[in-house]
Amino acid sequence: MEEVQKALESVIQNVFNADVKVELTRPDPQFGDYATNVALQLAGRLARSPREVGEELANRLREALGDNVHEVTVAGPGFVNIRLSDKALVEQALAGLTARPQDYQGQVVVTEYSDPNPFKVLHAGHLYTSVVGQAISNLIETAGGQVHRVNFGGDVGLHVGKTMWAILQELGGEHPEKLADLPEDGRSEWMAKCYVAGTNAYEQDETAKAEIIDLNKRVYQLFADDDHDSPFAHIYWTCRQWSYDYFNAFYERIGTPFERYYPESETAPVGLRVVREQLEKGVYQQSDGAVIF
Repeated sequence: MEEVQKALESVIQNVFNADVKVELTRPDPQFGDYATNVALQLAGRLARSPREVGEELANRLREALGDNVHEVTVAGPGFVNIRLSDKALVEQALAGLTARPQDYQGQVVVTEYSDPNPFKVLHAGHLYTSVVGQAISNLIETAGGQVHRVNFGGDVGLHVGKTMWAILQELGGEHPEKLADLPEDGRSEWMAKCYVAGTNAYEQDETAKAEIIDLNKRVYQLFADDDHDSPFAHIYWTCRQWSYDYFNAFYERIGTPFERYYPESETAPVGLRVVREQLEKGVYQQSDGAVIF
């Protein structure tokens, strides 16, 4: 505001040879960032119409402010409305950051966000949480915190069984070598279509539903057996990596880095172990196959 005020006063002095204290106000956003009625004040002294004085002020102010101003317009009888450029607004905002509170100084903070599931496609919700999570992480860092950005996702579960079922249909069985025929830039879309096909089959076909449930169990068994060698395992691990490659490309594109992924296959056993320990201690109870706290 101060720069605009000084520019206006300088223009008035140079053009109209008048010494006037300019007052700037905040108009409705639709009219601009600042407004002044100084043209109406000058009109009487100069024996000219306020509108004419306002137009001349606007022209000279555009020259004086250069790329700091987006537009200067005259409204009504002679009100001068000023809209700053994006560049000027950013510089103005940065100039106000003279002190940054260090509320998180010395603290270590884990921020977990985005959380897409492998074998499924990203959607608008992932974009939203990625951007918001990154913004919160940046604020904590600015406030002195040490931030670890992490990402959780379900690499096991029924959605994987559904996708794996459709993948096997597409490959004509457990033929991992056929995955090489898929173009790299189309892999994520192909898996997304497989997930949709598997979901539809699960809901509409009882035979397919039973097969998907069996495949879901087989995926869990891969981890129990540490199987990376069987044809089924090759398909699973390859497509799982395709998902993470797809996620990484997305995060790089929007500028949201992650330190680590925590897959459900890694975290679920820890949770199960804790639950079983608490069952033995009587903290948790079993009821109709469910664990109750």
